[in-house]
Amino acid sequence: MSSNKENTATKTEARPSLVPKVRFPEFLGAEQWKGVPLSELVSALDAGVSVNSGNRPATENEIGILKTSAVSNGIFEPQENKVVFDEVERGRVKERVQEDTIIISRMNTPALVGANAYVETGLENIYLPDRLWAAKSKPGTSMRFVAAILGSDKGRAALSKLAKGSSGSMKNVTKSDVLAFLIEAPSSAEQQKIAECLSSVDELVAAQARKVRAFKIHKKGLMQKLFPREGESQPRLRFPEFQNAGEWEEQSIGDFGKVVTGSTPSTVQPRFYGGGIPFVSPADISDRRFVDQTKTTLTADGFAEARLIRAGSILFVCIGSTIGKVAQSIRDCATNQQINAVVPSSMHSDGFVYFALSFASERIALLAGKQAVPIINKSIFSSVRLLVPKLNEQQRIASCLSSLDALIAAEAQKLEALNSHKKGLMQLLFPSPERSQT
Repeated sequence: MSSNKENTATKTEARPSLVPKVRFPEFLGAEQWKGVPLSELVSALDAGVSVNSGNRPATENEIGILKTSAVSNGIFEPQENKVVFDEVERGRVKERVQEDTIIISRMNTPALVGANAYVETGLENIYLPDRLWAAKSKPGTSMRFVAAILGSDKGRAALSKLAKGSSGSMKNVTKSDVLAFLIEAPSSAEQQKIAECLSSVDELVAAQARKVRAFKIHKKGLMQKLFPREGESQPRLRFPEFQNAGEWEEQSIGDFGKVVTGSTPSTVQPRFYGGGIPFVSPADISDRRFVDQTKTTLTADGFAEARLIRAGSILFVCIGSTIGKVAQSIRDCATNQQINAVVPSSMHSDGFVYFALSFASERIALLAGKQAVPIINKSIFSSVRLLVPKLNEQQRIASCLSSLDALIAAEAQKLEALNSHKKGLMQLLFPSPERSQT
């Protein structure tokens, strides 16, 4: 009998304690958190209905329907997140986007199914499509607290694992599985305290994100003035010293310098890979201007098998779903065959060529047409014609936009720091069973 008691005690002691590393003073002696299903915290999961929506400008007699892509940010941002549809559809919609709810993507691509976002303020005349659920709170539940869990990297990954479906492009999670999803939660009072703390950080993150977005919008508007519009040969805005410099000259991308299509060294040769030389693929090109670190690197032997792209060259994705993405190499590198690199001549500014190709990227991407695997071959890419000023004006434009890029990069770095701070704070405020067992 005593042996059984000892075994039971040992098992109880071995269970991880659901207590966070840091607690607010008034909860230091409170009981540990408990694992509860989502159904105990939310009152309903309501979805909209399927509608035939379009992207036309809204009118007084039309109402909006939320895009499924609007729920991927953790905290919902209403800007540009609606699609409008005809007034005749009004009778079919059921669920308006209400305040203090969590929107969950129940049907989407594998990367987005289970994505969710907290809605702090209700949206006037905006409704849910059938692919989204709205989770509403029960009395005593802090939905912002629940959103912090569901919207975390771990929460999103766990929800995504609930998805079912074939290996195709769409998967879905069931209502019963989501309602059974276990969440570790403290008392209502401690939930609210944590939510208030995280809310303050979220406000800082949102304000910084708006700042970054505003700078990017400003840059886009400035580029529209610094480069000629279609059918015109001079920009609307020129620096004083170039006011009388005349029209820009039309040149092909091939005239900018050498165009190099990348190649991939043999992947069955281990000695070619794992060195310190960047090997750029489309996955390494983000919304940042410069590419420095890459997922795959080459050794000197591997680099000798590839095609050299000097530092400062412009990298343009010409094959695949991300066709039109543009970046600039910060170091000597090589690329795979999905990228055409432009190595500017001495008569062309590296920076200007980057901004010129960025400005024209959407138009160039359209040359791929509609096909299973979009592609712009080297000859077509090289023949694309753009307007170009003399070298000194190129350099002046590049200098101006580079300064703005540096400012955007600095503000984006601040945003990353705030997001890292929030992630670290959550690791302290939320219990980690893994940590408790160590």
